[in-house]
Order: sequence, then C-alpha cells, then structure tokens
Amino acid sequence: MIRKIDWSSLWKKEDWWAVWLGFLIIGIAIIGFLAWVPKVNSWTTNIGDSIKLYDLLYFALLYVFLSFLTLIGILFIEKHYSLAKHFLGFAILFLLTLLSFVIAKHSIITTYGLEYVIWALLLGLIISNLMSVPNWLHYVTKTELFIKVGLVLLGAEILFNELITAGPKAIFQALLVVFVVWYVAYFTARKLGLDREFSTVLASGVSICGVSAAIATGGAIKADPKKVGHVIGLVLLTAIIMLFTMPPLAKFLNLSEILTGAWIGGTIDTTPAVVAAGALYGSEALKIAAVTKMAQNVLIGVVAFLIALYWTFKVKNNTTEKASVVEVWYRFPKFVLGFILASILFSLILIPLLGTNSVKIILGNTKIIREWFFALAFISIGIETKFHELISIEKGKPLVAYVLAQLFNIAWTLLIAYIVWIII
Repeated sequence: MIRKIDWSSLWKKEDWWAVWLGFLIIGIAIIGFLAWVPKVNSWTTNIGDSIKLYDLLYFALLYVFLSFLTLIGILFIEKHYSLAKHFLGFAILFLLTLLSFVIAKHSIITTYGLEYVIWALLLGLIISNLMSVPNWLHYVTKTELFIKVGLVLLGAEILFNELITAGPKAIFQALLVVFVVWYVAYFTARKLGLDREFSTVLASGVSICGVSAAIATGGAIKADPKKVGHVIGLVLLTAIIMLFTMPPLAKFLNLSEILTGAWIGGTIDTTPAVVAAGALYGSEALKIAAVTKMAQNVLIGVVAFLIALYWTFKVKNNTTEKASVVEVWYRFPKFVLGFILASILFSLILIPLLGTNSVKIILGNTKIIREWFFALAFISIGIETKFHELISIEKGKPLVAYVLAQLFNIAWTLLIAYIVWIII
C-alpha cells in the first residue's frame, strides 16, 4: 500500500522544525537583526575579560531568544510540554554552554585548538557522572533538535564556491581520502561486530571531519544519540592526541611544510586542532592544512546525502517492493535538505545579490548561533552519557575500530598527500 503524504509532518516533525528554525535564524540575520549577538572574548589571567559588563544584557537577551526559539518547535512536536521545566532547564544549559565558550577562549587553550565542543561535552559528562541530574534538566536536553538546527546553519557556511577556493589538489586528495577511509573504517567496525548504524557514524567521523560529520550522518540515519555521542568523544580525544604528536612525527620524518600541512589537514578530525597543529609546524603548513580540511568539510553534505539515500533504499526498506517516491520522501531526513538549500541560498543568491563582504557579516552572526546550538547539543549528549560508557560500551569495540581506522587514515593520507602534492 502506497503511503499518502502526511502534510501534518510539516509542523509535527523534528526534522522539519530544524529547517524552519534554521531558516528563521538565517532570515533574521539577513535583515540585520542578529548584529547584537554577543561573543565571548579571549582572556589570559582575568576571567572577567571574557565577558564585558555591557555584554551581560545581550547574553540575557540571547538566552531569551534561544529558549523561545526552541520552544516554538518543541510545542508543536510534543504534547503537554512544561513551560516551567523548559525555562528552568534551558537556563542551566545556557549557563553551561556559556562556560564552555569561556573556557575555550583562554589564550593557552585557544593556542592548542581545544575548541568549545570539547569543554561542552566534558561539562555534560562531569554533571552526569558526579551528581544526580534532576528531571527538569533531562527534560530540555533536546539533542537531535539542537544538532539539526545547527547543521542547517552549517550549510550556509559551506559554500559551493569553496570547492574552487580549496584548489584542485586539495579536492582530489579529499575525494581519495574520504571515500577510501570511510569504507575501510566501516568494514573494520562491521568486522569487529558493530551494527550498521554505529559503523556508519564512526566511519563518517574518521573519514571526513569528525564531529560535524558524525552529527550529520547520525541525523541522516536517525542514529541513537548515545552512539553519536560516543563517536564524538572518540573524535575529540583522538584529535587532542594527534595535535601534539603529528607535528613532531612530521619533523622526525623530515617532511616538507606542504606535505605536512596536507597530511595534518586530511587526518585530524577537528578544524581548530588542524589549524593549531599546522601552526606548530610552520606558516606554509598551516595554510595547506586549512585548505585541505576545508576541502573535506565541503563533502559533509554530499556524504550525508548519499548515506541518507542508501539508508532509505537499502537499510530501512524491509519490503521486497521498490520504495515509492512518496516513501523515499517520507523517510529522507529533511534537515539534510535544509543544509543543501542553505548552501545554495548563500552561494548562488545572496553572494551575487549582496556581495561577499555583506554575506560574511551575515555568516559571522549565524555562525555564533550555530556554535551555540552545537554546544547545547554537546552539553546534552554529556548529560545523557555515563563516562564509563565511553570505555565499556560494546565491550570497547568502537574504541578499537576507531583507533584502527585512524591508523589506516594516517598512513593512507600520507601516501595520497605525497602523490598529490609532491609527485603530481
């Protein structure tokens, strides 16, 4: 029996609300109403330097803005939702998120590329593992909604013309690295006994760009948030280790700055850690590392789209009949569509219409909001995760699979980078 289109999903489903909220934020930014959004400043010895006194009012306004924004979607999605629990719980999430930004903005921490997502996840883990989490805090940990809204906004930042900016060599390397490493990581995880869902998220985290790729893939296949959170934990832990070990290893191997930059950019799975590691080796290494990582970042939407289609046709289609167009549309994650549409809007419409400088200002404001949604998601993941699960889950198989896949990634990327940047 062919399923009819359920038009009520436009206002009842989380995926659609991620699109509506994402584009509402984009629309508000385009007309200039997000210029007030405050930033956390860099600081060294005086933590008070991180937030100026006159910004406190704007942070309070940001709390009101984000809490009401998420409430709009939640009220349509959930019945009998408690407003009291929402505003109380969201206030705590907001303060924890703000703290993660403050920690990440310390001058020493910034130098080593230990970004806000690390501290957001750690703060959530500390709370969930060292104290009893009240029900009203669990009540507002809307991890998937936060992540999906953030991903729609991320689509606006990944412009189609960045493929040209990244350069043909970086793109060629990214294609050879991402798809080969993805398959090897997936194959390794499956051989170790992980299910398709876990293996798919893990493979994307290793092969593309870590956190964002794991989140995008998890959303595309509607993966268990705990599995996504586990992969994120592995990504962040590995990125920190590689940040401090790859530059010395490159020096030991006497690699050029160009080769080292391409190697670092293609293997370390968080952009700030890539930048930090490249800077530790040299200015040319930093430039190549950033360009290479950008080329891989552009593939997030492509891979998420392909995985979503595969999941729809092969994995979730349990019938022998060919899935109808309506069925494919019903199952397809709409936030991926929002991600792509946001990229098209900025690349093909806003840049020609408003100019690059104006678009940069708009993206500067949406990026701040996007980072807040991601941080809220990481705090939520931490709150919903017990620390021992990061080690003991699936008897340590995800950890083994991730390490083995990352070791292959390191070796394969070095080989491809050498061929692409030195031989060709």
